[in-house]
Amino acid sequence: SAPPADAPALAAPAEASAATAQESSGAVLVGYGVKPGSAKRRERVAGALDDIGGAGDSGYPVIAKPPVRKLARELGVDLTTITPSGPGGLITREDVEQKAAATQPRALATYPGDDQPWLESGYSTPDGRATRVPVKSVRKRTAEAMVRSAFTAPHVTVFHTVDVTATMDLVRRLKQDRDFADVRVTPLLIVAKALLLAARRHPEINASWDDEAQEIVYKHYVNLGIAASTQRGLVVPNIKDAHRLPLRALAEELQAITIAAREGRLTPQQLSDGTITITNVGALGIDTGTPILNPGEAAILAFGAIRQMPWVHEGELAIRWVTELALSFDHRLVDGELGARVLADVARVMNDPSQGLVWA
Repeated sequence: SAPPADAPALAAPAEASAATAQESSGAVLVGYGVKPGSAKRRERVAGALDDIGGAGDSGYPVIAKPPVRKLARELGVDLTTITPSGPGGLITREDVEQKAAATQPRALATYPGDDQPWLESGYSTPDGRATRVPVKSVRKRTAEAMVRSAFTAPHVTVFHTVDVTATMDLVRRLKQDRDFADVRVTPLLIVAKALLLAARRHPEINASWDDEAQEIVYKHYVNLGIAASTQRGLVVPNIKDAHRLPLRALAEELQAITIAAREGRLTPQQLSDGTITITNVGALGIDTGTPILNPGEAAILAFGAIRQMPWVHEGELAIRWVTELALSFDHRLVDGELGARVLADVARVMNDPSQGLVWA
């Protein structure tokens, strides 16, 4: 069947005439001339497109790049049934994926653990051994933000191993205090307070880099971000003006955003305008890491698992509660010395929470 009238022509007469005229004009490479009897090869479409034969059921010539044809084979999609959306009748990757999603129902899980909520939005490959899930919503925005941060801000990470036995004692006492009876008290609360105190002593850490204006923006407020993993992906809600909050109010806000993140009730306001972030990798039993900065922020603190370990305390070997802290920062606006001082201050408060009274 002939292609529709508006389909791109495979050969334009005007172009052919122009090519003939150029060949007969005598414009040849000096010293070579025109090779007698040489046959002209048909020019290939830009980008090495492959016309894989005739017009498909859709009435369009079937034109697709090799990676797209490979994807179609993997998904079991017949290219001749696709209406192309690309320029010049080109079948795109999106065309193939949309066709696969429309024609292939999701297969049942065949491997332990495959039947997960995040697979529901995907579709199985023809052999049923994999599920392709479109990247969108929170996951897509998170991926874009992480790539932008990782390849824009030069990251540097410093580490500190610290004895937090005194912090654990404080947490235990606060849990027994009637003023904290109806709020959740965890070591994360003390870490958050320690970071706020460090930011107060070193306000340069609470800044951002304005690439367009070529300026450093120093912020006179601290919106403390807490990285949270959800079924929809990573989110970083923040506590507005956290530097103004007493310990009890800070505990309430931490509890509120944790519950909101878990239940998927975070508001756009809670997810925007953060200035510095904590990621609690210790909640998953991880000792440390090199966290990626939240875009628009200068630093992020990773709080590792707290474990009982042998430690030299006051000249004696003892079993103490120990954790690992890691601070990643944007080296464009935070020098190594500043980053080290901020981390040392956080560790100092964790080691001796009474130091917070001196700096408050």
